[in-house]
Amino acid sequence: MSEKKKKKLISVVVPVYNEEAVLSETSKRLKQSMETCGYDYEILWVNDGSKDQTLAMARELCEKDKHFKLISFSRNFGHQIAITAGMDFSLGDAVVIIDADLQDPPAVILDMIQKWDEGYEVVYGKRLKRSGETFFKKFTAKVFYRFINMMTEVDMPVDVGDFRLIDRKVVDALKLVNERQRYVRGIIAWLGFKTTAVEYNRDKRFAGETKYPLKKMIKFALDAITSFSYKPLRLATYMGLIVSFFSFVYLLVVLFQGWFTDTTVPGWASSMAVILIFNGIILMILGVIGEYIGRIYDEVKGRPLYLVSYSENLSEKQKGQLLQR
Repeated sequence: MSEKKKKKLISVVVPVYNEEAVLSETSKRLKQSMETCGYDYEILWVNDGSKDQTLAMARELCEKDKHFKLISFSRNFGHQIAITAGMDFSLGDAVVIIDADLQDPPAVILDMIQKWDEGYEVVYGKRLKRSGETFFKKFTAKVFYRFINMMTEVDMPVDVGDFRLIDRKVVDALKLVNERQRYVRGIIAWLGFKTTAVEYNRDKRFAGETKYPLKKMIKFALDAITSFSYKPLRLATYMGLIVSFFSFVYLLVVLFQGWFTDTTVPGWASSMAVILIFNGIILMILGVIGEYIGRIYDEVKGRPLYLVSYSENLSEKQKGQLLQR
């Protein structure tokens, strides 16, 4: 192995939120994989406002091994923001993003590094099987990935999560994107660069419970759609035009019946039906517009993406990042 290769650094970003049940095993498996990768490495825990012993356990790991580093948020800012912070603070020539629940096997990182050595700048993990997940979760995920591809003009790989390796140039490009409602895997697809996949079977969660209940899944899907597609707004416009056209036609029919026939009978039911249909459509359109306006509101406030309250084992260069976001 060449001396040049040994000097390269791989950063592993691990967002954690209430992961005390898995943290020890995750650190063990990550270290085993990274010790055999042939490069120097750092493993960066991003504590997203955990309420259990996750922070204390991460601090203990950092004290025992300087390969482990830690940044801890002042509160819970969300999974996508935690990923962003990890990339902001990373120093590696390549950065790996992986969750702490061990559903994505750390051993797959070695295959990603091999693809990176071949010249690929984005290497994402493509799930062939998803063990330990409900039919509802699998079905909605499958529908979502195909729906988002249909709704956007960005070619996003299907059946792919945030588990991936990205080159330093991709990380630097990602830092130029400062939007608040973040869909990181979509932003990376939008950036472009030379991309490939590593296929693997996703394991069931090692311990603990999912951090993506239905409510968060819906918000995540809305962030993805509104961040990369204006089609819902166009659909609202088309729907309004179609309804207006049929309303105008119906108005002509009513006028004709009123002026030239004696068949018109005032009816409360028909009037209420028309009112309810039109009001429902109007409210739906206003709801779509409101989603976009809400996101504009978040963007223009210009608040920082996250606030770091504690850090461990950071280099001087990394400490200099603390006030830059």
